[in-house]
Amino acid sequence: MKILRENNEELEFTTIFEDSNNASIFKHFKGNLYKVVTIAKDCEDLKEMVVYQGQYDDKPCWIREKDDFFGLLDKEKYPNIEQKYRFEKIK
Repeated sequence: MKILRENNEELEFTTIFEDSNNASIFKHFKGNLYKVVTIAKDCEDLKEMVVYQGQYDDKPCWIREKDDFFGLLDKEKYPNIEQKYRFEKIK
C-alpha cells in the first residue's frame, strides 16, 4: 500500500491483511512500536482511518485518522522531539 505525504514523499507499507508475516512496523514519537493492521473507513463520514496494534503488553488495537497517523509531528507542541513524523516506519 502507498500513501503520499504532505511533502510529496511517497511511503510504502504493508498491512497485516496484506501480509501478516511482514506487516509494517511504525515507531510513535513517544517510543512505542505499532503494527499497521489495515486502512478502514469511518461509517459516519467515510474518513480513512488507520487501524494499528501496539507491540507491547496486551497488544491493544487503536484507530487514528490516516492523515494524522502519517502526518508531520506538531513541532510547536513537541519542540524537543527529533522525529519528523508522528509515526515513522522502521520495518
